[in-house]
Amino acid sequence: MPKTGPDPGALHLPALDLARPAAEQIHAALRAAILDCSILPGARLSESEIAARFGASRTPVREALTRLREDALILTLPSRGSFVSRLSERQIRGAQFLREAIECAVVALLAETGLDAPRDAALQATLDAQAQAIDRGDRPAFQAADDAFHATLSAATGIARLEAALGREKAALDRLRVLSLAEPAHMQRLCADHAGVLAAIRDRHPEAAIAAMRLHLRRVLGTLAQMIADHGEYFD
Repeated sequence: MPKTGPDPGALHLPALDLARPAAEQIHAALRAAILDCSILPGARLSESEIAARFGASRTPVREALTRLREDALILTLPSRGSFVSRLSERQIRGAQFLREAIECAVVALLAETGLDAPRDAALQATLDAQAQAIDRGDRPAFQAADDAFHATLSAATGIARLEAALGREKAALDRLRVLSLAEPAHMQRLCADHAGVLAAIRDRHPEAAIAAMRLHLRRVLGTLAQMIADHGEYFD
C-alpha cells in the first residue's frame, strides 16, 4: 500500500457547517470521495491531514474513520494507519447478485402497477440528463443521473426500505462503475438500457422490464476483467 495518501487540500471537499455534527459531515464527504474514486483504492488516510483540511479536531475525524471502517471502505493496519479498501471481485459479484434480484423485482412491480405522471416525467428527465452529460463528456453528471434513475424507480414502488437496501449493495459497485465510465461508448449503452427499461414499464410488460434491467445491471460485470487488467493495483 502507498505510504502517503492524497493531498487533502487538493480534494474538492465541502467546508463544514458549524451547525451540524462535524463527524457526520466528514464521514459523508470522505465516503463520497472514496466512492467516486477521488480518493483511490489503497490510498493512505492521515488523521492530521484530514483534520487540517476540514479545520476540525482529530476526534470527529476518528469517528468518521470508524464509520468508514463499518462501511468496509477503509481498513486500519496496526502501526501503519488507515487505508482505503481495495476492490474485491468476490464482494462485487455478491453485491451485483443482490442488486439484480431487488431491481428486477422493482421494475416488474412497476410494469404491473404503472407509473404516475410525475414519476414518469422524473425518469425521462434523468434520461435527458444522461444524454446531455454524454455530449459534454461529463462523467460525474452522467453517474449522478444514473443514480437518480435507479433511485426514482425504487421510490416509485412506495417501499421505504428499498432505498437503504439498494444503497448498501450499490456502494460495493460504485467504484467499479466510476472506472468503467472512462469509455464514452459504455455510457451510451447504459443510457440506452435505461430507455429500454422505461419503455418496458410504460408498455406494462413485466418480463421485458426484467430482461432489460438484468442486461443493464450485468454490464458492470462485463467490465470487471478489463478493469482488473487495467487497474490491478486497485483490486485485492
